Amino acid sequence: MNDNRQSAQDYFRALLLTVAGQAFGAAGYALDDNPIRTMGGMIRWQKPLTDDLWGFIDYQVLIYTPNAYASESSSRFRVSLTRTPFNVPKPNKHPRYFHSTLSQLVVGDFGVNILPNVDHWWTFNDTTSLGKTLAESGYLVVGYGIPFIEGDLLPPQ
Repeated sequence: MNDNRQSAQDYFRALLLTVAGQAFGAAGYALDDNPIRTMGGMIRWQKPLTDDLWGFIDYQVLIYTPNAYASESSSRFRVSLTRTPFNVPKPNKHPRYFHSTLSQLVVGDFGVNILPNVDHWWTFNDTTSLGKTLAESGYLVVGYGIPFIEGDLLPPQ
């Protein structure tokens, strides 16, 4: 066994940084480089906003590991967005607090049916499908998520 091999979570993180990291950085979001969180399948970007608020973009990945008891399955990830007065994305009663998945925001709140449903998980089986799904989710984060978190885009009433 090669102990120097990159973990699946580290590989996901590396591809996510390659595909979307520059766009998130250009919007002022910094990678919260936390190895323990990454080992648990969570990659986070954060940004201090105006009015003493913080914005967070969280990618949660669930890596499928083949075994003798389960048939072939896809790995998956989803994206969560948070606006909060704290420097960690914890629930609170602040009037501008917001927490949602990206798919809920895009499909449910904005009514844009670009994803199958409001509880969408992006699935992937290989590097090519992972790159495509990361690009799609990154595009939606930049187009809907970041402007909503920062108060520049509101869903139709």
